[in-house]
Amino acid sequence: MPGSTILEIDLDKIKYNTSQVVERCHRKGIEVIGVTKGFSAIHQIVSAMVEGGIDGLADSRMENIIELREKGFTQPITLLRIPRLSNVMEVVNYTDTSINSEITVIKALAQAAKELKKIHQVILMVDVGDLREGVLQENVLEMAKQITRFKEIKLIGLGTNMGCFGGILPSSNNLEVLVKLGCAVENQLGLKLEIISGGGTSTLMLIGNDEVPAGINQLRIGEGILLGTDTTNNRKIRWLHQDAFLLRAEVIEVKSKPSIPTGTIGRDAFGNIPEFIDIGVRKRAIVAMGKQDVNIQGINPVDERLTILGASSDHLILDIEDSEHEIKVGDVIAFSLAYSGLLSVSDSKYVGKQFKSNSGANNE
Repeated sequence: MPGSTILEIDLDKIKYNTSQVVERCHRKGIEVIGVTKGFSAIHQIVSAMVEGGIDGLADSRMENIIELREKGFTQPITLLRIPRLSNVMEVVNYTDTSINSEITVIKALAQAAKELKKIHQVILMVDVGDLREGVLQENVLEMAKQITRFKEIKLIGLGTNMGCFGGILPSSNNLEVLVKLGCAVENQLGLKLEIISGGGTSTLMLIGNDEVPAGINQLRIGEGILLGTDTTNNRKIRWLHQDAFLLRAEVIEVKSKPSIPTGTIGRDAFGNIPEFIDIGVRKRAIVAMGKQDVNIQGINPVDERLTILGASSDHLILDIEDSEHEIKVGDVIAFSLAYSGLLSVSDSKYVGKQFKSNSGANNE
């Protein structure tokens, strides 16, 4: 796709990252669910995760899940957002499992399952401190008891989420709380829970340190597999690739300009009042990409001597004064992505997708 802004995706590196995560988790008796929401469930990437040995798939968007089923993916799929009352029929029809914390929603799922003549699996989410979804610890037993009254619903486990809202890190202590609650549910209700789901990428650090409590047997991994990073712990995972995704955009202007605008400064196109520091005349480049294409806070130039000065909806301005290379109009500048960048750019219709693998490159 010449001339376009391109997201370059190395499927072999994603497959490798998947296999490495799966291998390390399987050694601890932990299954890995591949989270596909971070890249809008682009089917070529999902296939690479499947080839890497993923145990199942998970997404927060029913639109993505339905598309995966229509593309022929038969792996177990978990809905990673509490179902809406308005779409329980779709949830039961297209997913194997959903995470839940509201009895009203579970009742509606049971009714949908009855109509569809299915059994729907449920993971009860428990809030161990991050304050996103989940019942409080003291309410787990009562909630589990209510769930077991619906014969069309199978309570298969407990789960928790950390790091996504409150920034709370997983620890052996808070995961042990989840394990103990699972044991209490089993003992008092006389059932066997198949899954104790102990979070996502941030829990991989505990895997490496051998600090995951016995009983945790599932992780839901997205960022680690895709980017080889762990944002919550602010680290690169050294045994994974960090460059499976590269964003490339074309230079459309190169000029030396003052570092402070001339005139009265008001608000920019997004309602913000920009601030500038006078560092003299600097060489700058504009690339054909802006906030409508990607979350600018989620990208960084691969050339660390380049600095992002800012962006409008369609233009990204870079300070290129210190670059060791002569950058000219028509050149392409590469950017690495953080999770927020990947999340936005994967769903942009303005950014082409180019896939690399040993079988060759192709565009979407």
